[in-house]
This record gives sequence, structure tokens and C-alpha cells, in this order.
Amino acid sequence: MAHLTTRITEMLGIEHPIIQGGMQWVGKAELASAVSNAGGLGILTSLTQPTPEDLGKEIDRTRELTDKPFGVNLTILPTITPPPYAEYLRVAIEKGITIVETAGANPADFVPTLKDAGVTVIHKCTSVRHAISAQNKGVDILSIDGFECAGHPGEDDVPGLVLMPAAADHLTVPFVASGGIADGRGLAAALALGAEGVNMGTRFLCTQEAPVHQKVKEEIVARSERDTELILRTLNNTSRVATNGVSREVVAKLNEGAAFPEIRDLVAGARGRTVYETGDVEAGIWTVGQCQGLINDIPTCAELVPRIVDEAVEIIQNRLTSFVGQ
Repeated sequence: MAHLTTRITEMLGIEHPIIQGGMQWVGKAELASAVSNAGGLGILTSLTQPTPEDLGKEIDRTRELTDKPFGVNLTILPTITPPPYAEYLRVAIEKGITIVETAGANPADFVPTLKDAGVTVIHKCTSVRHAISAQNKGVDILSIDGFECAGHPGEDDVPGLVLMPAAADHLTVPFVASGGIADGRGLAAALALGAEGVNMGTRFLCTQEAPVHQKVKEEIVARSERDTELILRTLNNTSRVATNGVSREVVAKLNEGAAFPEIRDLVAGARGRTVYETGDVEAGIWTVGQCQGLINDIPTCAELVPRIVDEAVEIIQNRLTSFVGQ
């Protein structure tokens, strides 16, 4: 098996520079442990768990399934009644978690607590300016999310081919590329653009260990890169989701001037959870990235991770060097 050694692998104590995205309803013990056992970094999603205590139980469950490093994601979103973010972090620290990925709002309020506990902090953001700000706040690693990504791509609409080298020009801490990456070609490209690894959500959603219905995985395999919708654009809270009747209705209503209360029920998170649990891909909004057009199978993580690394190494060593004249 080929290997790629970067600052990311050394800092996180992992074999391969591949991180699993912290996906709501998906980042559970089964998937996180499988990614970590395959040599990448598995991630548990804090807010998938209904309470901080449940997060503690999920950390214990993951430890029963892997002795490799794994992390915890905490996505900080603006909401009327915010969850107890500090309590989720407290539980993670008490359980000995040494890698935390923050995302969403500025992590400044949480970084000192995490650093004092010896935690390596990864912060995920969608712009160079936010990455610089997070670097100045003391985060250790950035995860730079391009416009192609699933979930929240920000409002700048800058794809990875521009965003990654722009980030490399301004950051001194290492970063991983996120959004649009599903195979070794994406990993090799990310390294060429200045990243030191990749973060993949949609690709890991379509693995055997992902705790979602088989029909959802088959739908990802069947779909192309064109089968996503950008919703909530008029509300400056853009989200990339799968094309279906619900997402098309949301886009149409907002384009006609609807306010959030008029589409609240359509975008309810509980409906998206139903998609993953039942396999009814029309039941609600569910998140997927444009890279679904590159996904043609449903492998185990143990098959997928080394395959991606082998493909990237082959590209770097053979394909790219073949273009260099003597």
C-alpha cells in the first residue's frame, strides 16, 4: 500500500491524509471507527447526539470499535435556542478526545478551552478571510470548503480550484481541502494546490458503514454532478442539497419572495433524518455534494481509503512526472 506523509498525518497521528466529514445524522460510531481503522480520521458529529451525555456514550462506543485516533465535530450555527455547545465540548474533553473540528460560526469562544486541554483544533470555513481569522485565533489546522461541497458553501461561490491556492498563499498552518473530492484524483489535485490532505463527506456517505439507508447510497451512485440544488440563497444561508421535489419547491418559493416561515416545514431537519433512515429520497431535504457525479460504487472504508491513496500516488509518481521534459 502506498503512503502519503504530510503535516496533517503527523499532527493527527493518522496513516493517510484523509478526514471524514462531520455529517449530521451520519457521523456516528460505525462510520467514524471504520474510517479510522482504514487509516484516515473518523469524526463523530456532536449534534447528531441528542444530549452531551449521549455524545459521551457514542465516544465510548467508538473506542470499542477502534484504537486509532478519531475526532469530534462541533458545528456552531445561529439559532434561536442554541444547543449547549460548551457542554458537548466539556464531555469530549473529559472523555479524552484530542482532536476537535469546529465549523459554522467563529470558534474563538471555544479555542482557549480546547487548547488548554491539549486538543488539536481543526476549523472548517468557506473563505480565505475566515481562515486567516481562525488562524489568528490559534486553531491548528484549517479545513477549507469549496463551493462544490455539500451543506453550507458560504456566500462567496468560490470553487476549490481557486480557493485552495488562495488559502495556501495566506496561511501558515496546514489545511485540508474539502468539497468536491471523491477519489485519488481529487487528493492529488488538493496536494498540488497547497493542501496537505482532504476532507470528504459525500464519498463517505456512500460507503457500506455509513449509517444511512441503502437506497440513499444507490441514489448517490445513480445521480450526476448536476443533481443538486442550492437552497436558502435569498436568506444568505445557502445550502447544497440533493435535487428532489422538496428542494425544488423551496427554491421556487424563495425565488417568488417567500420568507423563512413559509418554507420552515419543508427544510426541517427531522425530515432529512427520515430520508437517511427510511431511504425515501423524496421525504425531505438531504445533503449531498456535486462529487456524487464521481461516485460509482458503495465500498467499505477499508477498501476506499487505500484505493484513494494508491490512485493519488500513481498520479503523482507516474502521470504527472511523464509530462516533465528532461
